[in-house]
Amino acid sequence: MQIIERVLEGYARLADALHELPDEQLGHPTDLPGWSRGHVLAHVEGVTSAVARQAELEGAPTEMYEGGRPARDEAIERGAARTAAEHRQAIASAVARLGEAWSGVSDWSARVVYRDGTLLDTAHALWREVEIHHRDLLLGPVPWSQEFRDHAVAFLTPRVPDGVKLVLTPADAPGWVLGAGERVELAGAADDLVAWLAGRTPAGELTTTGELPELKPWP
Repeated sequence: MQIIERVLEGYARLADALHELPDEQLGHPTDLPGWSRGHVLAHVEGVTSAVARQAELEGAPTEMYEGGRPARDEAIERGAARTAAEHRQAIASAVARLGEAWSGVSDWSARVVYRDGTLLDTAHALWREVEIHHRDLLLGPVPWSQEFRDHAVAFLTPRVPDGVKLVLTPADAPGWVLGAGERVELAGAADDLVAWLAGRTPAGELTTTGELPELKPWP
């Protein structure tokens, strides 16, 4: 299934970026306030394991994280202290578990508690997690495919405020028109526009025809 290929490709790119990451850089800040690179990597491992668990429990809906949100947050804080080698191993083990779990799924429409969705929805969510958090690490450029940009924009469209027609005009790709109402145009590189819509800091300059709207919370 194509979404599985896309997710695993994202993990492979992340693994390449982490290959020579030294321990002393794990404490560097990221694009997520309050989180170091160690925190982001611990979260990536945790959410990967959580999605694998959903697949392993196909047909038996349960909370995303065993122990709920408190256990998730505690695991991130604990995992942030890992060495670079330990992070690489933890993520690799989680991805291996994920691949095995996904290979055993017989019904991708099986319901899950997470977002009141399906197992297929968790695969798409994990695609967003690995691609966006890779960029959050600030380890260098993380170019996104047009396929991922379109997917991310469709998912993030509910962030556009009511009464605003947001026109995203990339210089290097097809654009998007989101919402309806007062027109506000935002121009720049395609990846930067998607990053902004995701609440991240654009790598390059964005220009606008009006005052940028305050985006709604993450969907």
